[in-house]
Amino acid sequence: MKQQWIGVVCLWVSSLATAAEVKVAVAANFAAPMKEIAAVFESRTGHKLVLTPGASGKFFAQITNGAPFEVFLSADDETPARLEKLGKAVAGSRVTYAIGRLALWSPKAGWINEGSDTLKRGDFRFLSIANPKVAPYGLAAVQTMQKLGVLTTLEPKVVQGENIAQTHQFVVTGNADLGFVALSQVWHNGQLKSGSGWVVPESFHDELRQDAVLLETARNSEAAKALMNFLTSEKAKEIMVAYGYKH
Repeated sequence: MKQQWIGVVCLWVSSLATAAEVKVAVAANFAAPMKEIAAVFESRTGHKLVLTPGASGKFFAQITNGAPFEVFLSADDETPARLEKLGKAVAGSRVTYAIGRLALWSPKAGWINEGSDTLKRGDFRFLSIANPKVAPYGLAAVQTMQKLGVLTTLEPKVVQGENIAQTHQFVVTGNADLGFVALSQVWHNGQLKSGSGWVVPESFHDELRQDAVLLETARNSEAAKALMNFLTSEKAKEIMVAYGYKH
């Protein structure tokens, strides 16, 4: 029995010795599922993830200016590709971890039935979207309004969030009546968590393909590589699907 305990302690000490911390830049739309994924990853590997959510465009600027992130989960596929071309990401490490969905959402139950009708009526004060210059979900919102022919009419009512997290917060706090948000922010296990909403048809905007990439700062980090592998695991996919993502 004593020898068994010694063996267990040795294994525990060994796992601590190999455990590492990974700094992860996470697109704001993916913050909630990533917290769940991180918890499972940490419990299985012993590694610790330090998550920083934000806008993909701002992360690009920070990473090119030397920010010490090791893994980047973007809200698009273009930004990680640009980092590869600049030599800031490990060539060949890029992988599509999820395909996002856009939703028009209000915390008021029954307020949005058919989103296109709601937008065409325009009987609201303010509509929140993410900054389309730095946030892919913001660009998708603009493309959706263009598709419906309401962009010019609604522009005076649009309020922009720095990223999709702030966009969602504007609606939650009542600073906007409704907003174009990431479906993952308002959806779980096949239904809206609250309020009313409309899942925007994917044909209304560019595909929200989201890529992750291993950054040059983590070229030799086994922990960071383990995270990249885990993002495409069945368990990670299961969590993503619960938040409305596709693969």
